[in-house]
Amino acid sequence: MRHANELNHFKFSPATWIIPSFLLVVIWFVFYLDSNFHLHLNQHGILPRTFSGLQGVIFSPFLHGDLNHILNNSLPLFILTTALIYFYREVSLKVLVYGILLSGLITWIIGRESFHIGASGLIYVLVSFIFFKGLRTQYYRLMALSMAVVVLYGGMVWYVFPEIDKTISWEGHLAGLITGFVFSVKFKTPDYVKDIQYDWEKPDFDPSTDPFMKRFDENGNFVNPPPPPEELEEQITEPIQYVYIYKEENSEKEDVN
Repeated sequence: MRHANELNHFKFSPATWIIPSFLLVVIWFVFYLDSNFHLHLNQHGILPRTFSGLQGVIFSPFLHGDLNHILNNSLPLFILTTALIYFYREVSLKVLVYGILLSGLITWIIGRESFHIGASGLIYVLVSFIFFKGLRTQYYRLMALSMAVVVLYGGMVWYVFPEIDKTISWEGHLAGLITGFVFSVKFKTPDYVKDIQYDWEKPDFDPSTDPFMKRFDENGNFVNPPPPPEELEEQITEPIQYVYIYKEENSEKEDVN
């Protein structure tokens, strides 16, 4: 039997797939324009510790260097965003919007003097948030989701270290990981399953007024309930009288045509 909270919060809706699809459409549209018209949009990425580089905090998740770059980010972004909206509907937009801003700002502070672009920072926000939040809720479905994220994307943790691959923005990955963890602590989610508290578990419980506890004597032995009190007055009902009326049968029969 599914809990009422579970039915309210874990519910598939058009937004579950429309928002991830919209993100991919925007990312691919920007990539198409940049590739075909040579707009050189990469210069609008995050350029750390420069005033002009702050624009990249907003634009960088939608910019990609080549086809391989955007392909590697598209599927994880769609899957993780879908999971975020389905399982954490109440805070999903906050995680997406604030995740882009905060992870971008951290990248702007700690990053190397180079343009940092790509949606991988946001992907690390989603991986980190879903993993740590699931563990914090201690709800079996969300913890299973956390384990699934580890199985699918656990290897990504290595790319937050600078010596693994110097051609990628490990600073953006680290910023996303930190941001997701902070959000998992800061953003509150409902109690998906509340523990049932019986009357006898409540601090104001009085055993002397509980019908079940009255079935035990002072030694703790189970006894039969006391007999119900006798009625003071018996209800008097009048006897039913049956009257039989003799009716003489008509001997004449009607003709049937």
